[in-house]
Amino acid sequence: MTDDIQPFQISVPDAAIKQLKDKLGSATFADRVDFSNDWNYGSPLSDVERLTGRWKDGYDWRKQEAMLNKLPQFTTPIEVDGFGKLTIHFLHQKSSRVDSIPLLFVHGWPGSFLEAIKLLPLLDAPEGKPSFHIVAPSLPNFGFSDAVQKPGFSAAQYAETVHKLMIKLGYNEYVTQGGDWGFLITRLVGAKYPQHCLASHVNFVRIHAAPTFLQSPMLYLRNALTAYSASERAGLARSAWFVDEGVGYNVEQSTKPSTLGFALADSPVALLAWIYEKLHDWTDEYPWEDDEILTWVSIYQFSKGGPAASVRIYYEVKHAPADEYSQGLQYVPHVQLGISIFPKDVRVPPIRWVRGLGPVVFEAVHKRGGHFAAHELPSQLVQDLQAMFGPGGGAYRVGKKFDPSL
Repeated sequence: MTDDIQPFQISVPDAAIKQLKDKLGSATFADRVDFSNDWNYGSPLSDVERLTGRWKDGYDWRKQEAMLNKLPQFTTPIEVDGFGKLTIHFLHQKSSRVDSIPLLFVHGWPGSFLEAIKLLPLLDAPEGKPSFHIVAPSLPNFGFSDAVQKPGFSAAQYAETVHKLMIKLGYNEYVTQGGDWGFLITRLVGAKYPQHCLASHVNFVRIHAAPTFLQSPMLYLRNALTAYSASERAGLARSAWFVDEGVGYNVEQSTKPSTLGFALADSPVALLAWIYEKLHDWTDEYPWEDDEILTWVSIYQFSKGGPAASVRIYYEVKHAPADEYSQGLQYVPHVQLGISIFPKDVRVPPIRWVRGLGPVVFEAVHKRGGHFAAHELPSQLVQDLQAMFGPGGGAYRVGKKFDPSL
């Protein structure tokens, strides 16, 4: 531990809350037509009007802020090669057990450190199950971490940032968990720092096609000779739906993030509609409560870098050197890999497609759940981690490395 790791409390200025409410009060909505509330066209007008009204008059940010400030939050500067020092915000819950495994949890878009909150009480497990020290940073450009001021900050720099955070916290060896951008970032952490990152679990996989003969002859032949099950066909259909009907946000954020950024920065209603669509479409009938949605969106509204900063990751990754992205999809030999597939994720490949990413020691295919597994089904995700690192699990020996009695 170092002296420049400081406790942190969220404290949004009164002026920012007033400005939000003023803008919500003068919002202009789209004209009502026969299909205004058809999800096929995007966020429904009636939902956005209701949420806007609640955000303006009924939602209590200060109450939510006080609840969030009960969490163990910290900030610290991290030096990133070519970008100088960035102040990084993070949750850090140390388990009471000395044999606990350091776990780096990495969110994506439109997620945040909020996704880790439900995991905190579950991962500090009693004797008999693996327990974890949890580190859940706000990525640069997200939440209460600094925004990046220079171009070119891509997945490799995000990986460098979170790795250096773990080292600074005294975790010379650790494991990772990630979904969405957390998948690519934690994969790069394993590829670049295999002497430190000992194992990785992912609940989302950016695989677009079956393994080819050149990639893996054995996987290619097994896939060619094995019929897809009903659940695998459903997963392929879900993936095809996403490519055909759900990827428009990605194209815009990958090509012209600044243009979109004007809408997100100026209009909280635009920000709400943009994120709310994903919370609905990417989950498995999760029963979102209005205040739950508004807290999720408020983290973006009140983020240190502003609502527009987070979408830049798409542009930077798309325009980074080609080998950076491909490295995240190549075989990482020295990092044990666990995989959990949820049927309402945005990409749902057959599990056998994923086995070419590394030495797979755990895999699970769930019957329900979507993209935000840690938030939707935290108990299921924790059970997967405990099975992976617990007695009889494929990464059990990794977990035992942290037991000082051995």
